[in-house]
Amino acid sequence: MLTQLIEQFPALLREINGKRITFLDGPGGTQVPQQVIDAISHYYAHSNSNTHGQFATAHETDELLEQARVAMAALLNASGAHNISFGQNMTSLNYSLSKAIERKLQVGDEVIITQLDHESNRGPWLALRDSGIIIKEVPILGNATLDCDVFQEMISPKTRLICMGMASNFVGTVNEVAKVRDWAYKVGAWLLVDAVHYTPHFSVDVQQLGVDFLLCSAYKFYGPHVGILYTKTGLLDRLSTDRLRTTDQYAPYKIETGTLNHAAIAGVKAAVEFLAQQGMGETLRERLESAYSQIQAQERGLAKRLYDYLVNSETFEVIGPEFTTGERAPTVSFIHPNYSAAEICNRLAKQNIFAWDGNFYAQTASEVLGLEERGGVTRMGMSVYTTEEDITRTIRSLEEIGG
Repeated sequence: MLTQLIEQFPALLREINGKRITFLDGPGGTQVPQQVIDAISHYYAHSNSNTHGQFATAHETDELLEQARVAMAALLNASGAHNISFGQNMTSLNYSLSKAIERKLQVGDEVIITQLDHESNRGPWLALRDSGIIIKEVPILGNATLDCDVFQEMISPKTRLICMGMASNFVGTVNEVAKVRDWAYKVGAWLLVDAVHYTPHFSVDVQQLGVDFLLCSAYKFYGPHVGILYTKTGLLDRLSTDRLRTTDQYAPYKIETGTLNHAAIAGVKAAVEFLAQQGMGETLRERLESAYSQIQAQERGLAKRLYDYLVNSETFEVIGPEFTTGERAPTVSFIHPNYSAAEICNRLAKQNIFAWDGNFYAQTASEVLGLEERGGVTRMGMSVYTTEEDITRTIRSLEEIGG
């Protein structure tokens, strides 16, 4: 069990109507520890400056950005800081990337996306149809997993790029990225993965995965709203990105438009350090791997307890794959026959239990599974600060609703 963390998160100490809050809304954005808040404040108080100046605060800002890239490289096990680009959010980075990749494609080239993905990893690629690029969509099965047989059949010598999520923010499905990577290699296609929902819960090793591009968001792993793009060494320099001539014309800077949010990036570095503090080891990467091992075990145990209650109830229906085999994100989504997802979340909110309702921008998956017309699903996610008491309170409240 991880060391008690509640006191490190100011939001977790808040009470409404004299009762504390149970935050199960982590898939939409986790709460932030004090050291991340302090890092952001410290930057504004001591080092607030633009980059590349001849004075102390500019030098400190340059160093901060480099250190943040190094920290993110450790989190993803990238080769180095040159692999890490920052942006406003994952969606903005992916749109910029799609425009750059479009310039490498020809009419009739193929890009594969999936029905399971967040729209931020669908919309930028669907827009390429206007340039004559063929977009193929991998269907999903009834248990909200990808149809891998159809997936493999879709890949052809004309496939130039495969875009997929590592884990579904909608229902927690973890996809078989390693298998798809092998398929991509055989036809010389690039592989891009959305790891926004995966990174908070599992250790990521981009070198072992062999992906060409990976995107994630710091606000899902206890940091501020900053998007992060990993690009395989040398690949970004081969792409023509939208940029000003005053921008550094090489990786990792050439996809970063305008002045970055330096204070928030200080928070990104602090968030990585917070995660590392939950583990043991000599290097930052070793501490992160150790921490994720503990985080995964704790979150999975709590999610399994909630999942088992819902599956065994006579009322609720869990959406998504079973918890029995393989990796599954600690995210549990469900429906009720009589109440919409919004009504369920409203009832829970009155008990200070915070959960999300809707499709969470995985709109296509919600539509295909027949859930959109009923308001999507109720989604609950485990985070590093989720406790047994949180799950006990939640199950008790669900029992009162009916189940």
